[in-house]
Amino acid sequence: MRLRVSAAPIAAALWLFTQAAAAGQAPAAPLPRGADGKPDLSGIWQAMNSAAWNVEDHVASPGVPAGQGIVEGGSIPYQPAALARRNENFKNRATADPETKCYLPGVPRIMYTGLPFQIIQKPEQVTMLFEFAHATRYIHANGTPHPPGHIDWWMGDSRGRWDGDTLVVDVVDFGPETWFDRAGNFHSDALHVIERYSLLDADHINYEVTVEDPKVFTRPWKMNMVLYRHREKNFQLLEYECYSFDVEKIYPYPELNK
Repeated sequence: MRLRVSAAPIAAALWLFTQAAAAGQAPAAPLPRGADGKPDLSGIWQAMNSAAWNVEDHVASPGVPAGQGIVEGGSIPYQPAALARRNENFKNRATADPETKCYLPGVPRIMYTGLPFQIIQKPEQVTMLFEFAHATRYIHANGTPHPPGHIDWWMGDSRGRWDGDTLVVDVVDFGPETWFDRAGNFHSDALHVIERYSLLDADHINYEVTVEDPKVFTRPWKMNMVLYRHREKNFQLLEYECYSFDVEKIYPYPELNK
């Protein structure tokens, strides 16, 4: 018996190679994949933007760098009453921001705090370990549904599935306490977040977020950014103990603040 091999795949690969060479570019490397064939998101990643300060476009101000927004369309579609509350949050952000109380940031804010995080991927579960206050996310990717009823969790309940090469994560069961940034952009307990993680190449993830909250917004809206893989030798997550930086608020004695 002779093995018959089609020349079509080989010809297609050669064509792609010659096209890339003609354009002066090296052919794209294949995406890293796990044993189950899915793109492997494992690694240490970080958002390199100013969304932690404000997810919308913003100019520089004392202690705040200028930044380009990550909201598609430029602005968040607030209901009138909600916009008034956001403006009030902004005025009182120095003390009203839940982050100043060292609460967990919630989703998606935890993804762009400006600190790195690690993804550990298994077929049935994706685990995310964050430098911020040792926060952890468990994304159940085994087809199990959200628990019944509404539960107030700081980080919500995350259930994932694969849409081709994109990990889609459905997140619900939030409390109303967290914000999207330090500028007062907020949500209610009706928040529904849909995340899409797509490897652009071995070192970049396109991260897209759809936000729904009928109590606060007039329609669903999206955020989009790139997450960058850390390639530095021996790079690792370090400790960011939020409360330790606020110790002087608890113990107003210099000898205890050393």
